[in-house]
Amino acid sequence: MAQSTTETGAKSKLDAERKRDAQELAAPATDAERDEMATQLVTRFSKWSAAAGLIPLPIVDLVAVGGIQLQMLRRLAEIYDVPFSENRGKSVLASLAGSIIPVGAGAVAATGLMSALKVVPALGMALAAVTMPVVSGGATYAIGKVFIQHFASGGTLLDFNPGDYREFIKKQTSGAQTSASDL
Repeated sequence: MAQSTTETGAKSKLDAERKRDAQELAAPATDAERDEMATQLVTRFSKWSAAAGLIPLPIVDLVAVGGIQLQMLRRLAEIYDVPFSENRGKSVLASLAGSIIPVGAGAVAATGLMSALKVVPALGMALAAVTMPVVSGGATYAIGKVFIQHFASGGTLLDFNPGDYREFIKKQTSGAQTSASDL
């Protein structure tokens, strides 16, 4: 009898934890709450990207930032109830990066250059330590803002066209550099 009481208590604790987790993952009630939640998420992931930019190994830092951006995209899709596929997410991020190159070639080129500079002793590491977090955080911020706008307007990963967001990206890139330097 004592065993069944213990099992019942454990089961009710587990049920309570599941209920709490479900409430935390539940979609916000209004569009404003959803947008606020998404904005907070983008800010948090931008900070993580800036931190990943500090990884002292060339290429590893870029892979880490890409992984963070993919996870951010996955979470934004959850917030806006958009179906997510990892392969599609990777391809959309790659196409968006390709679209950013004509708009902000300096930022994209700086990311690769700063990562590569990490192999140069002292000076290269110092330059990369200052620049890479700002560029990584700024790019993540801009990407997040693009997808907030896209998902909020009813878009999905399947109908995303980076060219449609060229001007928006330009504005976000200048705002993102300011935001990333605040990180």
